[in-house]
Amino acid sequence: MADDPSTKEQTAEQIADLTGQLTTLWGQAESLALSMVQPWRLYQLGIVVALFIVSHFAAKWLGPVFYSWVRRQEGWPKWRLRTAVVLHKRLRPIIFITLAWSLVFVMREVTWPSRSYVISLIATIATAWLVVTFVSRLIRNPFLRSVVRWGAWIYVTLYFLDILDPAADTLDGLALELGDFRLSILGLLKALAVVGVLFAIARGVSKTTENRLKNNENVSPSMQVLVIKFTQVVLYGAAFVIGLNAVGFDLTGLAVLSGAIGVGLGFGLQKVVSNLVSGIIILLDKSIKPGDVISLGDTFGWINALGARYVSVVTRNGKEYLIPNEDLITGQVVNWSHSNDYVRLDIFFGTSYSDSPHEVRRLAIEAARGVDRVLSFKPPVCHIVGFGDSSVDYILRFWISDPTGGLTNIRGGVYLALWDAFQENGISIPFPQREVRMLGDGGGLDADTSDISAKVED
Repeated sequence: MADDPSTKEQTAEQIADLTGQLTTLWGQAESLALSMVQPWRLYQLGIVVALFIVSHFAAKWLGPVFYSWVRRQEGWPKWRLRTAVVLHKRLRPIIFITLAWSLVFVMREVTWPSRSYVISLIATIATAWLVVTFVSRLIRNPFLRSVVRWGAWIYVTLYFLDILDPAADTLDGLALELGDFRLSILGLLKALAVVGVLFAIARGVSKTTENRLKNNENVSPSMQVLVIKFTQVVLYGAAFVIGLNAVGFDLTGLAVLSGAIGVGLGFGLQKVVSNLVSGIIILLDKSIKPGDVISLGDTFGWINALGARYVSVVTRNGKEYLIPNEDLITGQVVNWSHSNDYVRLDIFFGTSYSDSPHEVRRLAIEAARGVDRVLSFKPPVCHIVGFGDSSVDYILRFWISDPTGGLTNIRGGVYLALWDAFQENGISIPFPQREVRMLGDGGGLDADTSDISAKVED
């Protein structure tokens, strides 16, 4: 198939435009470099290097002094201490900027302004860098903070060097075109910047909504999680779409590409989607909510958090299990506190046949009532469940209302109360006993033993 002439002409024009932009950018960079080799510019560069060396040694001397002074301050609020720590870490650039601007003001009073141009330019860039460093501290995410900081540093440097427009034109010329869809490096950077800012705003609004919902006692925990997740999806989705539209992205051009990617991801992320849908079902039917005590297989604990992909279950020994939402939908789950927090526990024990069953039942019920966490308005009960080989077998049932406090420990407390009550009232807890009777006379036994010994000796 022959190539389309119009496509060739368009490609040639794009290459020519890009070449022209690169030439312009290189020309400005070359002009800036040549201007720096003039005698007074070289002197100023030497002065800047000297100022940097002086600020380095001054920071080494003032750093420990400033740190010791901060440690001696008592009663300072946290924000002031954090500010002091940030200033201590940035002491070298602060000293450099102070010395540079002081020198610029002095030189402008005693000589021509052009003879302090390089020093003022570097001082301006350094000041902008320092401001960016302080402002970026407001971003808590370390990775996002680094991205924003480096992006802002590059932007202010290009701006004050007066090569921002040529650099932008060059980045805009580096583009990928598929029909009507055009994606340049400049557009991509703008989209990332705008979407990042909108994501930060969406995150702040989401956190505020989450805090207000958690303080609202009229909203159930499962409904809180559902509203929070729905709010996050809406806010982040809106931030993404608005951010792309704000920088001129045509979303219709991405429809085919995103559709193909979506089909591929759909086959590869079936489990992820299944867990996501299962999580939404769990939130809607309210079968499991934060704070519930559940048993799933050998795992027993309480729900710490409901995530988009998993449920966090914390056990009594401090382990945190991340159970996929799909397992909670398809498997059998014991929810100890689904409709209410009341849980009935059973313990088994036995006493001697010589002890009165009526007295044993009375003592067992009184012992259980005296244990903390055992509910008094749901009184314990004790029943005989059988006559064993060595003991009369009983079951003691009692209720608690705080299964998150543990089950084994409350059972152990009731067993100890039973032991103390039985010891005080002379109730014995028997252990299995067996009698071994040997049939036949002694002679027969000795003869058999002799035969066995003879065989062993042979």
